[in-house]
Amino acid sequence: MTTSILRTLLATGLIGLLAACAQTPRNAENSDEQWESVAPPAASQATNTSGSIYQAGYGMSLFLDRRARQVGDVITILLEEKTDASKSSSTATGKDSSISIPAVTLFGRGVTHNGQPVLTSGVSSEQDFSGQGSSSQSNSLTGSITVTVSDVLRNGSLRVRGEKWVTINQGEEFIRIRGIIRPEDIGADNSVPSYKVADARITYSGKGALADANSMGWLSRLFQSVLSPF
Repeated sequence: MTTSILRTLLATGLIGLLAACAQTPRNAENSDEQWESVAPPAASQATNTSGSIYQAGYGMSLFLDRRARQVGDVITILLEEKTDASKSSSTATGKDSSISIPAVTLFGRGVTHNGQPVLTSGVSSEQDFSGQGSSSQSNSLTGSITVTVSDVLRNGSLRVRGEKWVTINQGEEFIRIRGIIRPEDIGADNSVPSYKVADARITYSGKGALADANSMGWLSRLFQSVLSPF
């Protein structure tokens, strides 16, 4: 009876674990709604009033700056990300100590045996330690992505966000970016380098058969986690 109950509990726990792994909730931070483009607000229809010189709908913008400045405007972000980091350390310590106790004397004379002093003692210790460590990391990301302005802050800065998907054979690759840019940093070609994007969040990843083949299985991740007893 006890063995049957134990087997039932183990089977139930295994089924629950598999169901939890199969139905992992999507993180709201990585949901598609967080990266969707923003459309400009609908403009109200003004009543056309014919004038002797100016007529609505027939104006010419001779000096209009075409750079992004309103919600819904598009802007191109040039991805120029490159970082290099390295660190090394070395430590060496040493310590030597010794204690000696002289021979015991009895009635003013040392205690000897066969001419050699007895009851002498000494203690000595030696400690050495050395350690070395090094770490290095580098990454690089180049390209471009065109995004939309999602909000205009009080100080005039623009909050932008957007994504770009590329489907190749059985896999999909996407680039997502969002952050805050200054209008002063926007170039004449309506572009801004990514290193001038404040509070930037850049994601470059993929989905599909190729991405799944490069991912570790849930059982392997379990043995690599802190919960593994091995």
